[in-house]
Amino acid sequence: MEATLRKARVSDIPRIQRLVNHFAEAGEMLPRSLNDLYENMRDFLVLEQGEDLLGCAACHVTWDDLAEIKSLAVAPESQGQGLGGRLVQACLQEAAALGITRVFVLTFRPEFFGRFGFRQVDKSELPHKIWTECINCPKFPDCGEVAMERKV
Repeated sequence: MEATLRKARVSDIPRIQRLVNHFAEAGEMLPRSLNDLYENMRDFLVLEQGEDLLGCAACHVTWDDLAEIKSLAVAPESQGQGLGGRLVQACLQEAAALGITRVFVLTFRPEFFGRFGFRQVDKSELPHKIWTECINCPKFPDCGEVAMERKV
């Protein structure tokens, strides 16, 4: 059975939080609260197979020409099957459909995003992100994430 890609629903939010926070506990991404996930639910795509949530990602618009891929996570037992790539491609397609011309990520895995045409940029090129969200992060300014961007 192939994994189904779709927009997230309210009922997905607790499962998305468990998946994202699994990787956050390992220091591989930032944790997300239920409140934050519910408020940003419309940004999320999920991959599911039957009752199992295999992965998620969010395409979050940050400015008139800029969106961010956030909270990309694939369940450990489902990795290595191209699911993360499906989620990245779906986010890029959604950004293009919205008229967004640039997409960025903050990641601990730059080699993964490099396969999709993302190139490393200085975080100073993303002022809207840095001064709206990053400034409130307990790891700011030295979180270790790499900023990457690509044209859509």
